[in-house]
Amino acid sequence: MDSKIMTALGDRLLELGPKPAADSRYKHFKLTRDADGVAWLLFDRAETSANTLSSDVMEEFDAVLAAIETERPGGLVIRSAKPSGFIAGADVNEFRGASDPGMVETRIRAAHAVVDHLEALRLPTVAVIHGFCLGGGLEVALACQARIAIDGARFGFPEVMLGLHPGLGGTARFTALVNPTRSMALMLTGRTIDARRAKSLGLVDAVTQERHVQCAVRDALFGRLKRSKPGLLARAANLGAIRGLLAKRMRAEAAKAASREHYPAPYALIDLWETHGGSKAAMLKAEQASFAKLMVTPTAQNLIRVFFLREQMKKAAGSGSRVKHVHVIGAGAMGGDIAAWCAGQGLRVSLADMKPEPIAGAVKRAAELYGKIIRKPTEVRDALDRLIPDMDGEGVRNADLIIEAVPEKLELKQKVYAGLEPWMKPGAILATNTSSIPLQDLRTTLARPERLVGLHFFNPVSRLQLVEVVSHDGNPPEALKEALAFVGAIDRLPLAVRTSPGFLVNRALTPYMLEAMVMLDEKIDQRLIDAAAEQFGMPMGPIELADQVGLDICLDVGDMLRTKFGDLLPPTPAWLREKVAKGELGRKAGKGFYTWRDGKAVKAPLPETGPRVTDQMIDRLVLPMSNVCIACLREGIVDDPDAVDGAMIFGTGYAPFRGGPLNYARTRGAENIVSTLRALAERFGERFAPDPGWDNFN
Repeated sequence: MDSKIMTALGDRLLELGPKPAADSRYKHFKLTRDADGVAWLLFDRAETSANTLSSDVMEEFDAVLAAIETERPGGLVIRSAKPSGFIAGADVNEFRGASDPGMVETRIRAAHAVVDHLEALRLPTVAVIHGFCLGGGLEVALACQARIAIDGARFGFPEVMLGLHPGLGGTARFTALVNPTRSMALMLTGRTIDARRAKSLGLVDAVTQERHVQCAVRDALFGRLKRSKPGLLARAANLGAIRGLLAKRMRAEAAKAASREHYPAPYALIDLWETHGGSKAAMLKAEQASFAKLMVTPTAQNLIRVFFLREQMKKAAGSGSRVKHVHVIGAGAMGGDIAAWCAGQGLRVSLADMKPEPIAGAVKRAAELYGKIIRKPTEVRDALDRLIPDMDGEGVRNADLIIEAVPEKLELKQKVYAGLEPWMKPGAILATNTSSIPLQDLRTTLARPERLVGLHFFNPVSRLQLVEVVSHDGNPPEALKEALAFVGAIDRLPLAVRTSPGFLVNRALTPYMLEAMVMLDEKIDQRLIDAAAEQFGMPMGPIELADQVGLDICLDVGDMLRTKFGDLLPPTPAWLREKVAKGELGRKAGKGFYTWRDGKAVKAPLPETGPRVTDQMIDRLVLPMSNVCIACLREGIVDDPDAVDGAMIFGTGYAPFRGGPLNYARTRGAENIVSTLRALAERFGERFAPDPGWDNFN
């Protein structure tokens, strides 16, 4: 075989250290030695595809370290035996339902002792890292004397996403090693970085290819590898006076992203470092109590719940998608972005439109997206090569899946179907991205209505993970199964819904947005309405969201849903129609309720004196969402209350720390929600009447 090919393959094949004996005495670890008498400890957690740290794993890890101490090898190399990566973090299952901080602190203290044991070994220790090295995994690596990354490895502390901060000594070891302005930023945002960036920060000592690992390990063990050490600036940043100034700046940045009340973890981390950053020992000890206190907060427990909702929705997708070629009809904002996302996920995509300009715009946006989310220029080029402009619509003939994303007009969609159905190959799926039109209306003109499904993506496609997979009575089970598997294959989260006006998400979101319009009619300041929603924890208020979505689209969806649900929805004000008629459509027009500049709404701050957000304002906006979710469960549009919460979080950004609209109702108490809705109905009208489904909610 050509030596160049051998070299290329060598970079991709993981050798994972010397081969251990088959009869390992450990359940989760394999211990072996190389020709130099160096011990190689391969972490291979039993019955899992990825390494995570659980109580029993940590217990065994401690026993292994004790055995290594007595054997006194020439050095210790820690590696993962799993191709997926080094260690993906702690076993989050063990965090669920924690309510006693004392018990959490006891457990975390025991785990700390194991990592401290690793750091205290009187022999050279090296972590060799491939794939993901996250959270607790990175904390184990930080306790080693040297870290060698294989090109392509990813590093990060995602704990903040679970309402926590690092808890196995990472807060102390990371800020002691890497300049705190950088190390704290990484922990506060939960972002991951690649191996090259980790090397430039001083987090790893070397980046190498798999074929050079043995040499790099020898260099590290025998003192030939230049080790990363904290520089003068890093040491200065940990001094008391400077720490105070930096902590103040960090709090101001954190406040821009989230409040302490809703997301206490970033603030707890800043407090921890400001108070104890000058002493590693003090910070290691204080970290345990701080972590335990965060673990039992409603925020952490709800964010842990959200983590499992995501896993549950991934499982619902199944596997084995047969879709290799997607044909998208309509290169507007949604169609173009769906096409770009699919091509970015490795599929061949043909993109058709009546005019070349929308296709050109979609390709330009795709290039911008890939520049942000794909790291290697060659992979950006490959993704753009897979996105094929198709003015003649020839891609229909070979496509496994056709996604129609033309404007929300029934006759237009039916006309498109009539033109493409004769050219579809047997077994191909036809999907509509309609956000509101029931599938029974769309299928009437199809010769084979059984292959029509809904794939409702959310805007922006690259950020909102949800796709509603809509079925109708004529779909065979395999059509829905294939659609779900496709959504999983493009790294999105599917929600199976039965066809109905607005499906789940738009039906739940419309009263939220229309109620805001009614409040505007009552002369409540639009900034105050948005502030009420944001105070509850929504990513943006309903007025700004309406501008973002497009006031014309909001109007169409509102009108369509009112024809079905009548007075269960707030009335659409006449002035909203006038605004749309004048072309003030929101962000895309540069003007709606707000003026938009560089993609952002221009908002003057609310006056110091004057009306403030009230609980009633918040209830008027958010409780109708919970009410609609209950109605959708009662009507059988969605089967699973957990999936409803997941859909609202991943499709609308519904306050994740609340755990979803049904979890919020459960936390607040169904009786309280029902009585509040009744009181609102008496004051503002029957649209607030509690749904009968509350009687069976628990």
